[in-house]
Amino acid sequence: MVVYRIAKSAERSEDISGFGSFKFGGRWNSKGTYMLYTSMNSSLAYLESLVHFNEIDVPSNLYISSINIPGNNQLIYQLPDKEYPPTWQVQDNLENKLMGDQWILENTFLAFKVRSAINPSEYNFLLNPLFPGYHDRVTVHSVQKLNIDTRLIR
Repeated sequence: MVVYRIAKSAERSEDISGFGSFKFGGRWNSKGTYMLYTSMNSSLAYLESLVHFNEIDVPSNLYISSINIPGNNQLIYQLPDKEYPPTWQVQDNLENKLMGDQWILENTFLAFKVRSAINPSEYNFLLNPLFPGYHDRVTVHSVQKLNIDTRLIR
């Protein structure tokens, strides 16, 4: 299975460690918890990145990474709709963070399939860099420079 991730530099486009999420946290993890955010398709990855930029801080370059992960359903947990916290789409929702932190702590799955807060009919894959054999199973397939269409940022 191929998932996608956007990075602000060529160097970071090859990094699958989850260090950025460890350092800053995210929708599904607290600071101090490793997690790599990826999307089911390149368009969703692009959207997921663009929502964090405004006209003033748009990076001059973005890079899109295609990342191979095993499509084995035993390694991927899909969060059932009934288990989403009621306000899961609200930014900085503590319930989301605690749930994601617990998933990583339990270390049972390589990836977690969750709905996108931007487009809930599509999915993001949260990768667990601490999963046994992660760096043997998860690989960067390709990286391409991505030109930003400034009409999308206003």
